[in-house]
Amino acid sequence: MALERAVVGALSHAELVIRQSELIDQLQATIVQQQAVIGQLEARVRALETERERNDPTKKMPGLKPAATPRRRKAGPRTRREHGFSRGRGAPTERVEHAMEQCPHGATLLSGGWVAWRKEVLEIPAAPVRVIEHVYLARRCPNPTCRARVTPPQASAAELGVASERDRLGVGLVSLIAALRAAARLPVNLIQWYLEAIHGLEVSVGAIVGALQRVAERGAGAVEAIQAAIRGSPVVQADETGLREDGVNGYLWSFSTPTERYFVRGGRNKEVVDEVLGPTFTGVLVTDFYAASDHYDGPHQRCWAHLLREIHALGERHPAAAGLRAWADQVQAIYERARRVTGSDAARRRAQRQCAADLLAACQPHLAADAATVPQAVLCRRIARYLPELFMFVGDPAVPTTNNAAERSVRPVVIERKSSGGTRSPAGTTTFTRLATLFDTWRARGLDPLAACRRLLLAQPQALSV
Repeated sequence: MALERAVVGALSHAELVIRQSELIDQLQATIVQQQAVIGQLEARVRALETERERNDPTKKMPGLKPAATPRRRKAGPRTRREHGFSRGRGAPTERVEHAMEQCPHGATLLSGGWVAWRKEVLEIPAAPVRVIEHVYLARRCPNPTCRARVTPPQASAAELGVASERDRLGVGLVSLIAALRAAARLPVNLIQWYLEAIHGLEVSVGAIVGALQRVAERGAGAVEAIQAAIRGSPVVQADETGLREDGVNGYLWSFSTPTERYFVRGGRNKEVVDEVLGPTFTGVLVTDFYAASDHYDGPHQRCWAHLLREIHALGERHPAAAGLRAWADQVQAIYERARRVTGSDAARRRAQRQCAADLLAACQPHLAADAATVPQAVLCRRIARYLPELFMFVGDPAVPTTNNAAERSVRPVVIERKSSGGTRSPAGTTTFTRLATLFDTWRARGLDPLAACRRLLLAQPQALSV
């Protein structure tokens, strides 16, 4: 080091500048070489990623999902997980003691003792039906000057525990029948079997149908209140599915909010939308791309789940189409970016316009193309048509990106119609849609449907509500 300092000290200023310039040139040449190596490595990584995606089994086998990557637990104290109901020990309602009466090693009698261990057994007691007979006694006044015959007035429906004085089935039984039909989706014959097997009660088909009709009639006002709440909601999701009536095809419509579910049967046309929402509805309507809701003049959000599902299906039908995958990835990236938008209302509106512009730019080259050669052409034209209705959720965070709530509400109906085939008459359809509206709304609000139905039946007609 001393020698280097001596040599450097002996160099003139001009020589020192020359040596520094040469060193800089060497370092720059080294940087260029390293950048070239990095470029080669990046190209190799891209090639390996492309080969891995091409050989990915989930791309060749639709429906096969890749194995989930185990999530690493964050550092820190572990959060204690709540116990499940199956592991929770309930308060004993009865106790059976097991003890030895005498020592097994001799004849010595035993007494007292302590708890060595416990075994809990959960059992459902037999619940036979209660047949309550209300007897009205007539009495005569013992006063010689009166001797009047006195009979008590008929008890009120609430005192009798029925929905009306003419009913024979109590509100608990009627509510159970309605819950088994509308919430558990049991057919009438299985409801008959359950009542006889568990409660020892034989009920005819006509009695069960009559009980369902009484609940529907009593809930007519509550159903109207649910429809009014939907009409006043800022966001409504809608969907429809097939429902036959007496063998005639028709459609069951579902209109959903976070706390309401409303069902009605009609055609697959715009009149159903107008009839349910009414002329004063100005909220955001969230639907799929079916044309029955195209006429709505208010704000509209189209379902992204439907669009992305069709894009995925298109890719499966045309795995070798040039450019289709790149276009699909571009659309997916725009959607994911739109979902991450946050900030003020002004910032959201700017992002909404930018997302729409980017999506249109991605579809613009394919709008006039032939679908035979460019498979995404049809979807591109659909996107261009509904472009203003694809990013309402960006400007308003309260708007969902899909109409999944409405789809989930009609899914049980789809399952039920496979076994029942639909309704048999307009009266049956009315009962069906009202019960679905009531019970699905109660569940959406986090209420116990059985208890809510009891309250509905016991409420005064002028005070019915949900």
